[in-house]
Amino acid sequence: MNVFELRDRLTADYGSYVRGFINVRNGRISDLIEHEFEQGLLWPDPLIQMNPSFEHGGTVEDLVAEGVLHSECSRIFRLKRLSDPESRPLRLHRHQADAIRIARDGHNYVLTTGTGSGKSLTYIIPIVDHVLRRGSGIGITAVVVYPMNALANSQLNELQRERAAKLTADGQTLDHTPRSPAQIPRRYHGRLPF
Repeated sequence: MNVFELRDRLTADYGSYVRGFINVRNGRISDLIEHEFEQGLLWPDPLIQMNPSFEHGGTVEDLVAEGVLHSECSRIFRLKRLSDPESRPLRLHRHQADAIRIARDGHNYVLTTGTGSGKSLTYIIPIVDHVLRRGSGIGITAVVVYPMNALANSQLNELQRERAAKLTADGQTLDHTPRSPAQIPRRYHGRLPF
């Protein structure tokens, strides 16, 4: 299979599909739209890039030693289980360690970085640390919103694999957003503003 021919076929098919929804009577506007299509407005050239090498930011154990994280975090966030002879501390990128420190100081932050750079750990680790320090208590401790259930399930599975299952067992709702109070699970009645 020639990937470039495949791309050409896909963009041609998509272009045909999109054009099927457009019916502009004004000739000048129609010509302008067609010109933009021909210039690749809806299908830019593919982005090919190398993943950068992120600066090392220490380990979860380092953050535990500094008092930034609860000691249990060094057991939960490891590469392989603690009982495995090949178990070792989870290494963090600098942007992850910086974000975790900012969260621990109680500040808000926005982290923007590429796919596969470990963004999820920058909020999962502080949430687990918070629960370990304060207990799960009653009610909602954290709300994490994902664009897709598949991503939410993946993150939940990862937490459970990391032996943090006891922290995730009671507040997970991976179904669709309730559209009315009647659709809210009974255990949350009286805790939500509607």
